[in-house]
Amino acid sequence: MRLQDKVALVTGGGQGLGKAIALRLASEGASVVVDYVGDPAPAQAVVQEIEAAGTAGHAVAVADDVSHVENAQNMVSAAVERFGRLDILVNNAGVERNVPFWDVTEADYDFVLNVNVKGVFFGIQAFVRQLQAAGRGGKVINISSVHEELPFPHFASYCASKGAVKMLTRTLSVELAPLGITINSIAPGAFETPINTALLQDKEKLAAVMHNIPLRRLGKPDEVAGLAAFLASSEADYVTGATYVIDGGLTWNYEEQ
Repeated sequence: MRLQDKVALVTGGGQGLGKAIALRLASEGASVVVDYVGDPAPAQAVVQEIEAAGTAGHAVAVADDVSHVENAQNMVSAAVERFGRLDILVNNAGVERNVPFWDVTEADYDFVLNVNVKGVFFGIQAFVRQLQAAGRGGKVINISSVHEELPFPHFASYCASKGAVKMLTRTLSVELAPLGITINSIAPGAFETPINTALLQDKEKLAAVMHNIPLRRLGKPDEVAGLAAFLASSEADYVTGATYVIDGGLTWNYEEQ
């Protein structure tokens, strides 16, 4: 197993892509901290599934809203307190608001940017500080979006947040490399996740999305999880500052309808 004796923290790990990533890292031998907000049941179910699988690692659920800096710091401390170390940080938690630009409020903007940028920024900072104290390297994996590149009308704050993650990843790849810390992003397109439930139930909108995807299907969470496992492993030790687009060809075939 590629991640045996490693410890990973996955934000937003109770459902969707985060759940798939947490389960995959655990199957590779990592102990996993499943960060969540709100209802604890989905995160606890992920923990139970990991424990029931009987792999080398273990799991624990931690409730922390990463939009607050102290919470981003607390979740890293909780991971180290529980497992004695932290080797991998997966910044998966993310939110969006569907609002015409001229109607976006400060509250809308803050909701999206605080989770998608501030939470990522200070989560990485807390992670790096504990690695420095321990004298070890580590892996950061940011879950971005094809909308760090593609326009997405009515989602201006979301696009701005993902563009910020793109440049943060590039900048920190240079700054953190001397510490033995790599940082990469995964930029998914359209996936079969709870955030896309409305899309999956709207045949007309789904057909329009499929028109833009050369592979003619939505992605599956396990496909992102497999890529995350590679980036978390020693096989990706020479990979940093990269964004891996996983979108079925959407980016190069996109036309706004």
